[in-house]
Amino acid sequence: MRLEAMAVKIPHVEGHPNRVPFEGVLTVVNAASDKAPAGARGHRVILLREAAETALPSLLGMAVDYRPGWDGHDARRKIGILTEADVIGQRLVVRGYLYARDFPEVAQAIQAHSPEALGMSYELADARVEDMRAEVWKLTRVTFTGAAILLREKAAYRATSFRMAS
Repeated sequence: MRLEAMAVKIPHVEGHPNRVPFEGVLTVVNAASDKAPAGARGHRVILLREAAETALPSLLGMAVDYRPGWDGHDARRKIGILTEADVIGQRLVVRGYLYARDFPEVAQAIQAHSPEALGMSYELADARVEDMRAEVWKLTRVTFTGAAILLREKAAYRATSFRMAS
């Protein structure tokens, strides 16, 4: 097993009211998505492990967003920050903080969902596809521009997850 990790060191502040930690599986590498993600023109995609590992630095400091209804992305509803990204096996695991004091209704809504209900989805720019004519697109290069929290059933990858620390 190979492990790649990157993190931004943020000092721990005991009881910080606006910094609630979270952890999630953002995506799965070297596996086809369960359905086509937005922007893939109806194609399922495979994020190649090498592309994900190379792009890990682009995740750090990027925002986490949500959309009311938990059914997609809204880059203008930024509710947190990504501070760590690891490729563990086939999972791209992210950690960070939600701004729970700034967005108490969102934090409460997350806590109201069952632990298995929420997943994640990545946001990309500058994606390179190995063969645009292929039925399943292989992403060979990407730049991560953020992430969204959404219902797992709405995510392109059903193996994603999201949990906020209590």
